[in-house]
Amino acid sequence: MESTADLKRYELLIGGEFVAPSGGEYSTNLDPATENAIAYVAQGTSADVDRAVQAARAALKPWNAIRAAERGRILMRLAELLRENQEELAALESLDAGKPIAGVQRQDVPAAIDTLAYYAGWCDKINGQVVPARPDALTYTVREPVGVVGAIVPWNFPLMIGMWKIAPALACGCTLIVKPAEITPLSALMVGRLALEAGLPPGVLNIVTGKGSVVGDALVAHPGVDKITFTGSPSVGRGILQGAAGNFKRVTLELGGKSANVIFADANIDSAVRATASGIFFNAGQVCSAGSRVLVQRAVYDEVVERLGQRARSIKLGDPSQRETNMGPLISAKQMKTVLDYVDIGKGEGASLVTGGKRSGERGYYVEPTVFANVEHEMRISQEEIFGPVASVIPFDDEADALRIANGTAYSLAAGVWSADIGRVHRMTAELKAGTVWVNTYGYTDVRLPWGGSGDSGFGREHGDVAIENFTEPKAVWVALTS
Repeated sequence: MESTADLKRYELLIGGEFVAPSGGEYSTNLDPATENAIAYVAQGTSADVDRAVQAARAALKPWNAIRAAERGRILMRLAELLRENQEELAALESLDAGKPIAGVQRQDVPAAIDTLAYYAGWCDKINGQVVPARPDALTYTVREPVGVVGAIVPWNFPLMIGMWKIAPALACGCTLIVKPAEITPLSALMVGRLALEAGLPPGVLNIVTGKGSVVGDALVAHPGVDKITFTGSPSVGRGILQGAAGNFKRVTLELGGKSANVIFADANIDSAVRATASGIFFNAGQVCSAGSRVLVQRAVYDEVVERLGQRARSIKLGDPSQRETNMGPLISAKQMKTVLDYVDIGKGEGASLVTGGKRSGERGYYVEPTVFANVEHEMRISQEEIFGPVASVIPFDDEADALRIANGTAYSLAAGVWSADIGRVHRMTAELKAGTVWVNTYGYTDVRLPWGGSGDSGFGREHGDVAIENFTEPKAVWVALTS
């Protein structure tokens, strides 16, 4: 094992330079798979946030003085650099977040590149409208960048979700201060380095690592920040809303989920079980849209429970750097304890533990893929987001019963429906409270489609043309045609 004396030290990116934190403090970054130290990371302060905000504000005019098509070429060059360095980027993301390398190479890195390329194409297509309000005036609208953006990124998909925020903001002419999750900052810092290489002007993209209670709070409170985009927990999201009231920042929140995956008796059970297992065990269940509530019609309930348990037991849990690994560790000791506590809660509530429910091994934050049967809708494991590899299988009678259960939580991010009846599918998709509904599949996302929810799942949408609205302000112009 590498000695801690040899570990790399990661600095802050402010104003186009990597600089030491003003407080001189660094945290030790751990590998979730081994609990070994892998890096020292700068602990930013409120003073560092202020420096970054000043740099971002100073960069606004120069960034917007560049022709829109040229901004697009810079972003496309960054996408090309990500592609050229994708092996290193994937390895870094896998190590830092404990994500199986095969999954990172298949989803996280390609999605980040695709997002950047997609919004690079938007740069010279952000148009206003001519609105014929009256004959004696020329009236039209333009879209201007919202300004300085604070982007607060979660630890479950650091690279991919980070790019969901960075790419559209840059395309719209905004400048950013990115605050990665304290425990998964490495891929963001690599993106920052590549962005400078791609020709992004100094101060356009700043990265301040550190604690959410310090860096995140300072970003939210800073009067020089015009917008906050946040992905994370509902409790933190509520705090952000309160903190943003100081200067009435615009806020976009993508929060939690307790998504229902509804399997009717006429569904293709093989396909449903296979996708259901992926929907809850992918990324060790640390997915906001994880299908953690598996609703199954009673006629096939026992069969689905048995098959889902078999698939859970077949998952290869292990070293994220090995391509044959299906599931890696949870992100931290804290998250592992949370998940295991929920297993105890489920057993205490009377749910039947079909498989899993224990820590795996003595090193690393591994928890076995877990399936609970005989779960009742009102149980805590059915109502509260666990954010781990724990499936709660709930029986239902008919469409009305399925909708009652599926819509009966504070969350509304996503849902799945499995049925061969096209009429039933349309009725269900119309009535489900969810920002995304998958039909006879589960879990896919694409930057061209809106993403988000309501209630405890947040508000606003990311992706597609909706993100252009997130990072721009419309301005009306009225030109008198008569003197």
